[in-house]
Amino acid sequence: MVLQAGAFSCFSSIPSGRISSSNRQPSSLTTSNFISIRGRNGRTCEFHDLHKELVPYAEAWKWQKDIVAEKKALIETNQDCPDTLIVLQHHPVYTLGMGSSLEHLNFDMDDAPFDVYRTERGGEVTYHGPGQLVMYPIVNLRNHKMDIHWYLRALEEVIIRVLSSAFSIEASRVDGLTGVWFGDQKLAAIGVKVSRWIAYHGVALNVTTDLAPFESIVPCGIKDRRVGSIKSLLGLDDDTQLIETAYKSLIKEFSEVFDLGIDQIAYSSILDKD
Repeated sequence: MVLQAGAFSCFSSIPSGRISSSNRQPSSLTTSNFISIRGRNGRTCEFHDLHKELVPYAEAWKWQKDIVAEKKALIETNQDCPDTLIVLQHHPVYTLGMGSSLEHLNFDMDDAPFDVYRTERGGEVTYHGPGQLVMYPIVNLRNHKMDIHWYLRALEEVIIRVLSSAFSIEASRVDGLTGVWFGDQKLAAIGVKVSRWIAYHGVALNVTTDLAPFESIVPCGIKDRRVGSIKSLLGLDDDTQLIETAYKSLIKEFSEVFDLGIDQIAYSSILDKD
């Protein structure tokens, strides 16, 4: 069964009570993972650091939509609408974009290996699981540039910089395809939704991800290329260190690409927050 929402809904029983409306975080987590930073440019970005947590996809999805609704309400009343960044990992799950084809699933839907969700993001089917850092920027594009193509290229730029600066992997874009690549291996998948210039969903970077589940799908609908990971390219075994290095670099490069103006003291406070 494909778990769906909104206009696609044939499954609407996502368990209630799993999202805390008081602090906009999954109820199993605490506010110690949250920090709000006002940068030198005067803009505020709210960071939710869950990069060590495995968060069920349905929780994170609903959490994003709740935050989007709050941002829209702020805009309607002419209030400041800060950006938000969530970094986490997911339990194993397959997700499909709004127009994804079920032909890209290499399994019987009545016997799916993991839950399958059809979402409102763009793009085709992908896999999320442990060892993959998922970055959900919930960005008010009015604060940056009201151009979806620019936004996608900016997300790619974050990942390209992370791979280069933290791991000496010289990754690149591929003309006509969204994402970040090393040769024919896709290291990061990108799928977003933009509603009234609020962007959400985001980027999945394969750090130490088990790549076997990708064999059960046609990742992103691309048949003639592979999926790779930082670990598979470097041949290193220290999963914890790879995750930590990638996380720290993600925060730094995201802050720079999106010109958040975060000074070194604020940046250190994010990374030191336990």
